[in-house]
Amino acid sequence: MRSRALAAFFVVLPALIALTDAMSFRAHNRSNGAIVSSGEKREYELYVPRSYDPSKPVPLVLSLHGAGGWPVLQMELSGWNRLAEREGFIVVYPSGIETFGPRIWHAGSGEREARDVRYISDLIDKLEREYRIDGDRIYINGLSNGGGMSFVLSCTMSDRIAAVGIVSSAQMLAWSWCTDRRAVPMIAFHGTGDPMAPYDGGESWLAPLPFLSMPKFVASWARRNGCAPDAIESKFAADVTRREYTRCTDDASVVFYTLHGGGHVWPGGGPLPEWFVGRDSRTIDATKEMWRFFRAHPRGGVTLPAERGSHGRHSDSVGLAGRPAPAPGFLPASG
Repeated sequence: MRSRALAAFFVVLPALIALTDAMSFRAHNRSNGAIVSSGEKREYELYVPRSYDPSKPVPLVLSLHGAGGWPVLQMELSGWNRLAEREGFIVVYPSGIETFGPRIWHAGSGEREARDVRYISDLIDKLEREYRIDGDRIYINGLSNGGGMSFVLSCTMSDRIAAVGIVSSAQMLAWSWCTDRRAVPMIAFHGTGDPMAPYDGGESWLAPLPFLSMPKFVASWARRNGCAPDAIESKFAADVTRREYTRCTDDASVVFYTLHGGGHVWPGGGPLPEWFVGRDSRTIDATKEMWRFFRAHPRGGVTLPAERGSHGRHSDSVGLAGRPAPAPGFLPASG
């Protein structure tokens, strides 16, 4: 009898451990906010700095996860919270919707795609009601599929977005898709060894359609912004080259960092398994460089002062201000 009981225990134990791990993962990665948009519940993770001042407007940064990712993963990969705490801006991590597979952003045309654009617009509306957001300092950035979505938003919400940042971006839409020609400043980071979204374009196991060449994509964005064709190239680090397009319409410059040998990563951010995503890069911090670029490109054309950024008013939401980032755990790859 005792032996049968022990045997049953060792059969059930792995299932109990798996269930405990799943519950722990779910608790760690639960978002702290939600709204209803287009009749669907949409989640997000919000971070408000402890120094938040209700008397002054505050910049807003939206950071979009990659395909298969989720808000807390994007928070941990990018490290935006630490910078938001130091500089005094609000950062929010929206969530793609789960259907019959992983969370993704629908970057393209159609009803599903329009719902994702509406969700981002509704989320900004909600945060503007609850916080004193500076309407000239709303910035969008994203990883991989989130970078593709950031491009879509630059074409559909250019009246609200001051500047865009894309990292290891999955770009499949032809430039002819974008009919909005307003000059939107953009900063990009991409590795030449990216196995998922190839630097020079082409097919990948990640998607059924071929990706665009990133150098050509960036050059097209520069043409959209009316920049001079002769980009300025410089060496940022031993393995990083910087290309900047200047003399653009409304000073909407375009900057492109090439990570030589770099993989499908967020440079300087949380690590991902190199056997899957390729080589990590620690010689540049994409988040810090992105924020420096954002600060210099508000929608109204007046840059933030050199000192710490301003803050906004108190929200009716409880328990969000100064929420610390969870301790990093295993971070699965995000496409």
